Amino acid sequence: MAKGVFTTRISPSYKDIPEEQYHFPRTYLNQVRETVGDLIVYYEPGRTGEGNARSGRQVYFAVARVKAIREDPELGDHYYAEIDSYLNFDTAVPFRDGGGFYESSLSRDGGQMNRSAFRRAVRLLQEHEFEAILAAGFESLASVTGELVSLAGVEEEQEDLRRPIVEQVVRRPFREAKFSAQVRSAYHATCALTGLRIINGGGRPEVDAAHIKPVGDGHNGPDSIRNGLALSKTMHWMFDRGLIAITDDYRIIAAERLIPDPALRILNANGRVLLPDSPVERPHPAFLRYHREHIYKG
Repeated sequence: MAKGVFTTRISPSYKDIPEEQYHFPRTYLNQVRETVGDLIVYYEPGRTGEGNARSGRQVYFAVARVKAIREDPELGDHYYAEIDSYLNFDTAVPFRDGGGFYESSLSRDGGQMNRSAFRRAVRLLQEHEFEAILAAGFESLASVTGELVSLAGVEEEQEDLRRPIVEQVVRRPFREAKFSAQVRSAYHATCALTGLRIINGGGRPEVDAAHIKPVGDGHNGPDSIRNGLALSKTMHWMFDRGLIAITDDYRIIAAERLIPDPALRILNANGRVLLPDSPVERPHPAFLRYHREHIYKG
């Protein structure tokens, strides 16, 4: 097994849903095989895939685990890497910052970029490179290594310092805490269905981070911001029980026969969901569709 970097775009030309599957050609089959059973980080390139536009962020933005590989039944010489344990970073990590790269394979003598390596959509990572990216992406992990990461010459950490980083990102309490904080932040602690923003006496927002595609009961939804909504506790209860759903274009739909009128009246007057400012944080249609087909009772 080996750690890796998988490149994907906001609007991918391949059939990627990074939280669940990564689509790739045979060119990268051997590299992806090495990552099966291990963790990878996702990288968003500068080019968006639309002409020569360069609106991409050029950052590492999430961690995930590769479960298995399956052939694409519709497109020859293409495959899917099946993904789980997806989690967005607290802070997107630039691939280059200051004097060096996180990936040693991207650097030539003299600090110049190895462009042929950089163009590869799948790249393998050394353990200490992978953990340096995680420490930069998750604010609470930076202290685990005992020191700030130096990009110019990342030294491999001792085993007893490295292990807690990997263990934390796959544990349920860490993932739940990160998902909750990231979703609340993306929605400015405001209920997406009612527009209510209530802060209690202790300064804590009274809003939950709800999964669109549920995590439990065999649904296996990811801890991704794009699979999340900030909801008041009442709306969270109604959404989880399928009384409310959302269309692909973010309109609110309700099983009106099952909802009392007072509850219907507090939904956003324009009938639409309040969305995060950033397009990369908005609900993915695949998760909204899953909720409508498997949870919604309308």
